Amino acid sequence: MSFSDNITLKLWLVLCCVLTPFAVISQSGKISVSGTVTGPSGQGIYGATVAVHNSGIGVVTGEKGGFELSLEEGTYTLEVSYMGYKTASRTIEVGSGQERISITLEESPYELREVVLSGKNMIRKIEEKAFNVSVVDAEKLHHTTLDLGHALDRVSGIRVRESGGVGSEMNFSINGFRGKQVKLFIDGIPMDDIGSSFQLNNIPINLAERIEVYKGVVPVGLGADALGGAVNIITNTYKKSHIDASYSYGSFNTHRSMVNAVYVAKSGFTAQLNAYQNYSDNNYKMEVQAVDLETNKYYPKRTVRRFHDTYHNETVIANIGVVQKSYADELLFGITLGNSYKEIQTGARVESVFGAWHRKGNIIMPSLKYRKKDFLARGLDFRLNANYNLGQEKNIDTVNVDYNWLGQKKEYDTPGGERSYSLYKFRNHNGLANAVWDYKFGKAHKLTLSSTFNTFNRKGNNTLEEDSESYEQPQKTLKNIVGLGYQFVSDSWNLTVFGKQYFQENKFSTRIGGSNNEELRYVKATKNYNHLGYGVAGTWFLNEDLQFKVSYERAYRLPGNEELFGDLINLAGNLNLRPEESYNYNLGVGYWWQLRPQHRLYFAVNGFYRDANDFIRTRLQTNEEMQTKDNLGKVKNTGLEGEIRYQYGNRLMAGMNITYLDLKNNSKDEDTYGDRIPNIPYLYGNADVTYTVPDVWGKGNTLSLGYNLLYVDSFYLFWPSLGTKSTKRGIPEQISHDLNVTYTYNNKLQFTLECRNILDKNLYDNFSLQKPGRSFSAKIKYTIL
Repeated sequence: MSFSDNITLKLWLVLCCVLTPFAVISQSGKISVSGTVTGPSGQGIYGATVAVHNSGIGVVTGEKGGFELSLEEGTYTLEVSYMGYKTASRTIEVGSGQERISITLEESPYELREVVLSGKNMIRKIEEKAFNVSVVDAEKLHHTTLDLGHALDRVSGIRVRESGGVGSEMNFSINGFRGKQVKLFIDGIPMDDIGSSFQLNNIPINLAERIEVYKGVVPVGLGADALGGAVNIITNTYKKSHIDASYSYGSFNTHRSMVNAVYVAKSGFTAQLNAYQNYSDNNYKMEVQAVDLETNKYYPKRTVRRFHDTYHNETVIANIGVVQKSYADELLFGITLGNSYKEIQTGARVESVFGAWHRKGNIIMPSLKYRKKDFLARGLDFRLNANYNLGQEKNIDTVNVDYNWLGQKKEYDTPGGERSYSLYKFRNHNGLANAVWDYKFGKAHKLTLSSTFNTFNRKGNNTLEEDSESYEQPQKTLKNIVGLGYQFVSDSWNLTVFGKQYFQENKFSTRIGGSNNEELRYVKATKNYNHLGYGVAGTWFLNEDLQFKVSYERAYRLPGNEELFGDLINLAGNLNLRPEESYNYNLGVGYWWQLRPQHRLYFAVNGFYRDANDFIRTRLQTNEEMQTKDNLGKVKNTGLEGEIRYQYGNRLMAGMNITYLDLKNNSKDEDTYGDRIPNIPYLYGNADVTYTVPDVWGKGNTLSLGYNLLYVDSFYLFWPSLGTKSTKRGIPEQISHDLNVTYTYNNKLQFTLECRNILDKNLYDNFSLQKPGRSFSAKIKYTIL
């Protein structure tokens, strides 16, 4: 690191340390007023309008009838209305302890001819941003057994690809850009290198309130070096004391459970606990090619059952602190504890079979969250997040045996492993601090300054080779992303311009010699990267419901730690990786149409263009047992995505989306110039419909029927122009159908039955690794408070 970089880092740390104590004396600001709107039966009303009389301030209630307003101290009259109910008024004193209220609407005998909404719910406000963004209302999926990964797999432009069942390696893509090119956040906190106990496809959907998906251009407040976009998971924070628990059981001996508990005292003291676990044998059937270990007879197509793919993880997230105090809107000290166990069934290709190799991991991560509106000065909002992962991972490959899909094994007397003869224990020592300042001045202007600082230092040893120098070599990275943005907002249009400074320092060793009697030695090396990115995003409302968007960003993505140093399973490191650069363009239109009081239609179309240099892609090594990452000179990606959704009151919701992308090699000096990038789907989509029947077996009880369809067109695993038609390998067209039925009793108790992949079709991902076939599951959820 240069002298100037050291100074920048020290100034950043000093700034955080100096400003945080000032929050203790920061006074005044708006007060959060929250509550619920219910019907006579006590069930929350979704879509009711809560407006402040004669102020123009208003919001629309969420799925469970919840709402939140930010008001100054004083006396206000709230007017609450919803079609089919009488309008209710409630006078409140903000600042006197009335910040949590409950309003019950009475049914009206008269049919309303017209309803004018004076507010918008949070999801629509986010969708109306200038960025190309989609929002998942996670609360509507809490009755399902979905994890966050599979919930996101239903969003336009997104493909979630896995190497198997529960707990398997997940590859996440947005419009063709995937893996580390897409950044993941929880409440604005990056999820980089948290550990195998904490990943999208083992986190239950119940943890989230909503999920924001930014495609191509990422807001400066997230502080990310993303190339293809970002996902921000907003968790259920709850404004009052709350307890719910759920448990599900399904095919392949799959168990999932979760508990959410929050206590909020009138004094502002709060304690939060989220705990969940996943377990599965993953012993589903597959069609494979198999070879007899004794006779070497080849079986080109054999149906077998996976036998070494058990996975389980247990995670607890606890926070304690205060909310809604004069010195902090939120101050929480937390700890995340997790444990995971994973058996490794295959290599990068299904032909590599293992029967003993496994991996263990844990996470011990203390954290700090601080948030304050009007910090130091009116209009200046500040938030700080910091965490440090002390967890450990173990790679255990100590059995010298060959396995195959026919149930045979060949044992060897000499010490060894199935791949590497390893009992490698390591810690990633991953630390992160993220600070964001938002300053609003005037009625239409806002400045945002963000800084995200990340350190990584992998240390470990192979207990089977205590004296091996290779395990003592440095594997360190230091990364800092600083962003500055300006936003102008008016009633009909808004504009955002921003810049980002990307810095990364990598420390490692290169191996020299070791063959032909040449002495083996390691030479330590350091590589620094320093780049400047920038962008702009704008939107214009032709009227209240018709919106046009345009955005552009020159983005950089710095190589990830596992890409550089490997993951010790199926990904080999590449220390020569260079940062990726992409010029990202988006153009879109969205239309909200209120056909009649009960009928709503949403339509959106977005076009995108990506011009990338040093594109990092995954390829198989020569022996096809492991993957590695390489820089591909130039890549161009042109595509289109569309979505349409229809809602009839609270009875019927239906929608579909489709994505087409043309991701091609644009390096003219290569034989594959003009070819589609292999192993990436280019045409895919989803369709879903949910119908809810009210007052089933009792007033206020509901029965919901849901259907989801997944479609992926066929695509090649290797370069399309290479090889003959008979030798080319690819993945066929895939169509999967899912069904679910949910019964909700008294808005407290939910029973759900699900069937995924109803027709038991073969589904493939990541170099044709087969995923589970038809599966059934049942879930029960109970809300205590």
